[in-house]
Amino acid sequence: MKKEFVQFRCSIYEKKLLRVKADRSGLSISEYCRRAAFDDRIIERLTQEQIALYKMLTRYETNFKRIGNMYRKRNPRLSEEVIKLSNEIRTHLLSFRK
Repeated sequence: MKKEFVQFRCSIYEKKLLRVKADRSGLSISEYCRRAAFDDRIIERLTQEQIALYKMLTRYETNFKRIGNMYRKRNPRLSEEVIKLSNEIRTHLLSFRK
């Protein structure tokens, strides 16, 4: 249970920035400051637009892998390029999870 009270001074701009960052991560300002002070992991929540983009990239990745598999026997260079692109998309998708 938290019983102690800590205060610190900051500018109006800093307070607004703390509020924005806390809101993005779904935390209160107090919890955000605690996590930041103790180097705990702070994860920003995705916006609806980012979620839509993530889903779109997931579909693209799957489709490119399918195309790559189809052309593997007919044109190895095309297959390599498509698989390379698919892997790049996968890398970007994994960065969402960090």
